[in-house]
Amino acid sequence: MARMSIGSRKKQGGMKLGAALAAGIAEPPAVLDSEIARRKTEHIDIVMSGNAGFEQLSTGFERYRFEHCALPELDLDAVDISTTFLSRRLRAPFIISSMTGGPVLAQRINLTIAEAAGICGIGFAVGSQRIALEGAAAAGFGRDLRRLAGPVPIMANFGAAQLKEWDGPSAGEAAIEMIDADALIIHLNPLQEAVQAGGDRDWSSLLSRIEALARRLSRPVIVKEVGSGISAAVARQLCNAGVSIIDVAGAGGTSWAAVESQRAPGPRERRIAAAFHDWGIPTSEAVASLRTACPGTTIIASGGMRNGIDAAKAIRLGADLVGQAATLLPAALDGTEALIEEIAIQTEQLRIACFCTGSASLATLRSATLLDAATGKATT
Repeated sequence: MARMSIGSRKKQGGMKLGAALAAGIAEPPAVLDSEIARRKTEHIDIVMSGNAGFEQLSTGFERYRFEHCALPELDLDAVDISTTFLSRRLRAPFIISSMTGGPVLAQRINLTIAEAAGICGIGFAVGSQRIALEGAAAAGFGRDLRRLAGPVPIMANFGAAQLKEWDGPSAGEAAIEMIDADALIIHLNPLQEAVQAGGDRDWSSLLSRIEALARRLSRPVIVKEVGSGISAAVARQLCNAGVSIIDVAGAGGTSWAAVESQRAPGPRERRIAAAFHDWGIPTSEAVASLRTACPGTTIIASGGMRNGIDAAKAIRLGADLVGQAATLLPAALDGTEALIEEIAIQTEQLRIACFCTGSASLATLRSATLLDAATGKATT
């Protein structure tokens, strides 16, 4: 597939991406391609350093605990934690969320994730395909991902800010076709872009562009944040625009303001970004509020999800699925076997949480007694 370059798009005076794809425009200047790749690899390095977390704000899941059931009357091995997502069956309600990286690292991570997801029977989302869509290189995004993943759901991905420059439906179809995806994620990262040197600052009129994409794309559109959460008000706007799946990607995991403050070119930019280290809606709050505001919407809980117990709490609060990125990144970098083992551990944790609440399935887990950890009183 021919891909449009940044340089070619500028020379064509804002030529639409779909037309550029059809025209087979050549690859971008190497310096532009390497700049984006270098930034994405720096993101991975900073996240792996352990210095990209929130300083005080948490996911909020520690404020809840399940009421223990001493007599579950269940066979642990018969507890059913399977679910259906994007018309595909998952053995557990888990998604390996979008991870980034330069082309070489992205290829390594993506292939590892695809193989592990296929073996474990869970879904996965690729990181931003912007490099691949604007450049000539595959950048780790190819049909090998589908071959390795087999029948599990795969989600394509690029940023909402690119809808200001691209023909959204054409770009969306190209991203989906590139990896044979079941859906397209549009990620929202206004805070990251605002504090990032050279970030996209114009976020006007994006809702209408998301709506145009959702109404015309052949596959479902998923909208997700990257770590600051989605409010009930924004979720309702997205649902009204035709978006049927929302990933809250709440606060409490990776702080992209913290990441960008470490990448800042100078002390002024560093101070601006550092003030926002604890900005966002905690994941637990986002899940609960979205379930009330958008009862028919599929909700993915991500953002600081640490283990299967957090996953159980998220599902009890209203999530349909649980996504993880940074928690799984070390295992993904270690290889397929390490990632499979980490997924297996968290799957068993979720199964035991169901068992010890007397929940035979995810459906019954959603009505398990959840207590306020401070007061011991049952929550709604």
